[in-house]
Amino acid sequence: MLLPFFDIRGIVHYEFVPTGQTVNQVYYLEVLEGLHEKVRRKRPELFANNKSILHHNNALAHTALSVREFLATKQITVLENPAYSMDLAPSDFFLFLKIKEILKGRYFDDIDDIRSNTTAAMKAIPQNQFQNCFEGWTRRWHWCIASQGEYFEDDHDGIQQ
Repeated sequence: MLLPFFDIRGIVHYEFVPTGQTVNQVYYLEVLEGLHEKVRRKRPELFANNKSILHHNNALAHTALSVREFLATKQITVLENPAYSMDLAPSDFFLFLKIKEILKGRYFDDIDDIRSNTTAAMKAIPQNQFQNCFEGWTRRWHWCIASQGEYFEDDHDGIQQ
């Protein structure tokens, strides 16, 4: 399993979940600590001004009290995800589709080969496509607001470009 974190400029941090590891609140806190350090190093202007916003879904590990406390302590703003709006997650509607598109039809020798090729695929996505992703993300939020948080259909607006 891949846990990616990215912004309009590209990949900020990612981790491959070790085989057999459950993504629980303890593990997710470790991931968030790594993310916090990567934001400090890769996006110092966001880190210094506490300008980063985290959008994750409503998985139990994401909403656990210890995770919410950690995020509050680090002054990381969390954009709440409506309960039935899975189409809002940029990883789902953009990043995972791009990775699949790049890796489609290829065969891999082992898990390390999959990880290295997935990493290369993520790094090969141009910055303008991340920008397009977040333009699409904004449109999706407008649809969500218009539907008052109810489920809505993706109109395939081309943001996977």
